[in-house]
Amino acid sequence: MKAAVRIVVFLHIFIGIGACAGGLGAILDPAAPMGAPAEMLRHSPFRTFLIPGLFLFVVLGIGNLLSYLISRFFKETRGYLACVMGLILCLWLIIQCIFIRGVAALHIIFFVIGIVQGGAGCLVLFFSRQFPYYDVLYFFKRRQDKKR
Repeated sequence: MKAAVRIVVFLHIFIGIGACAGGLGAILDPAAPMGAPAEMLRHSPFRTFLIPGLFLFVVLGIGNLLSYLISRFFKETRGYLACVMGLILCLWLIIQCIFIRGVAALHIIFFVIGIVQGGAGCLVLFFSRQFPYYDVLYFFKRRQDKKR
């Protein structure tokens, strides 16, 4: 379990810092952040990278950093936060690839990182006996005990 916790902590910080940097770049230069032309967004509802940059900065950047801080003080939330943030990252990348109608190497790399983050969160939940599986087992065991 310690390895899964270390992975979760590292990924919260790594993704958080990276997303804040990328989001800030898109916020400061929404027409062409880090050299990406706004033409990439022609199939999306956005004309500039401002709204996607805000989402990247706030939800994925600040969200991961806050998840790290919250899970540091409330350890029982660690697995749930990692699962949710990994899922959000994967969904963000899928939607982004649909909007720009293309896939780059960084999309694949960060999609795998999102899967690892969510998977490590599930492992933390499983080993700390917080995985919903245990609640279902408890419910059925209690139900069988009442029938006896």
